[in-house]
Amino acid sequence: MDDPPGPRQPARSVLPDGCMDLIWTAGRLVVAGPDTHAFQVDPHDRGSCAAIRFAPGTAPALLGVPAYELRDHRVELADLWSRTAVRELTGRIDRAADPAAALEDFALGRAADTGPPDPLTVTVADRLRRGRSVASTAAEVGLGARQLHRRSLAAFGYGPKTLARVLRLQRALNLVRTGLPYAEAACAAGCTDQAHLAREMRDLAGTTLGAYFGRYDASAAANSDTPQPSGSSTTA
Repeated sequence: MDDPPGPRQPARSVLPDGCMDLIWTAGRLVVAGPDTHAFQVDPHDRGSCAAIRFAPGTAPALLGVPAYELRDHRVELADLWSRTAVRELTGRIDRAADPAAALEDFALGRAADTGPPDPLTVTVADRLRRGRSVASTAAEVGLGARQLHRRSLAAFGYGPKTLARVLRLQRALNLVRTGLPYAEAACAAGCTDQAHLAREMRDLAGTTLGAYFGRYDASAAANSDTPQPSGSSTTA
């Protein structure tokens, strides 16, 4: 008689952060596009993997694809590049003693070949990350609203207002992780009040602050060996 199935591990939520990832699992290379909502990672997909996380605006130059084409999608690299080239690259990483290091070496080499990302959009991301308004950011880089929106779609996958919301939410969550109360974190991150932060959490993360941090704390130890993007960022 078969053993009864064990308890199903809940899916892990990956919240929007403006970044894109190149993820390796045995025999596959997948690009994770920029998210506008939480992405649920099925527990069955938590096998051995390595990943490189690209800071906002840096991946499209390396991939040769505008970010809006990958928004809210996970796409096989072989669907974007030559299958022969991807097969050779995947095999090289599969055989590497340290797949994460091999993946990072590839990303750095690719960056050297393609050149740096658009410095203007790097500046836009930096200003928005620091909490500057979209209007002041556009003025600082010398673009009108439509021009900034068009450049942002290609670089970030969505307009500057969405990127600003995503980065503000991440600022608030990072402040809460340091022990700051929700209301103080909300104001320090640039929200009008805690209710504003709560609405953004529901809209972008699909959950509440209490539920997210309860799950975050409870699963930290259990998921310590769950493969996640390395946190490395390629900015050139």
